[in-house]
Amino acid sequence: MGGQLKRAALLVEYQGTSYAGFQLQVGHPTIQGELEKALASFTGQPTRIRGASRTDSGAHAKGQVVDFLTATQHPLERFAPALNYHLPDDIKIIEAHWVDEEFNSRRSALSRVYQYSILNRSAPSPLRRFTHTWIREHLDPEKMTEAAQLLVGVHDFRALAVGHPLDRSAVREVMLWDVKRSEDNIVIECEANGFLKQQIRKANGILTDIGRGKYPVERVTEALSGNDSGSPLLPAHGLCLISVKYPSSVKIGLVSKD
Repeated sequence: MGGQLKRAALLVEYQGTSYAGFQLQVGHPTIQGELEKALASFTGQPTRIRGASRTDSGAHAKGQVVDFLTATQHPLERFAPALNYHLPDDIKIIEAHWVDEEFNSRRSALSRVYQYSILNRSAPSPLRRFTHTWIREHLDPEKMTEAAQLLVGVHDFRALAVGHPLDRSAVREVMLWDVKRSEDNIVIECEANGFLKQQIRKANGILTDIGRGKYPVERVTEALSGNDSGSPLLPAHGLCLISVKYPSSVKIGLVSKD
């Protein structure tokens, strides 16, 4: 079954509730671990994958992208159905593509799009308990939207990150940070060329405090300067990686752009 090594990319969807995040961890179930086990069963070869985003423990993905080298002779159209046979019900392959050898799912990405979902009503929902963060107090979406715009642009986000190495830049460009409310559902969507560890959850915790009326809109600017210690780190289960955007020459994912 061996042959010349080729690089393949997969579009992956998963519910992260039962996993300790995307990245391999010894002694804990992870998305990467399950994907690599499925690939080994399918190809008969040990395979190491790279992911576009290292989603947190409990976080989900609609548009995660992974890539790997393989010498398998299986036709491309067999990848998704065969891998899905070996994968658990909460992880599935949506698309499979051959890509250039130089493609790197993480480094080739132009941007990543995440959504954070909040259930904002007096009672929690059994149906949404794994995908939405429940907040009882009423949140003002207009104030949250105004505050979110202060996150857009090029900023040093070190103050909103957890454990970011001091010798690595924390500057990122945010293209979008939007808040939309529909009845009792609030969705915060953000897009950037990269996010730091737990940056989204920390920033959205500040936005929810502003939505409660606990702080003024300017709290975001103070937080970026390192002057925030009271806002919550929102739970990971409300977070979902929606898509990873690549140059239009890369035929993987739901959205590509130049």
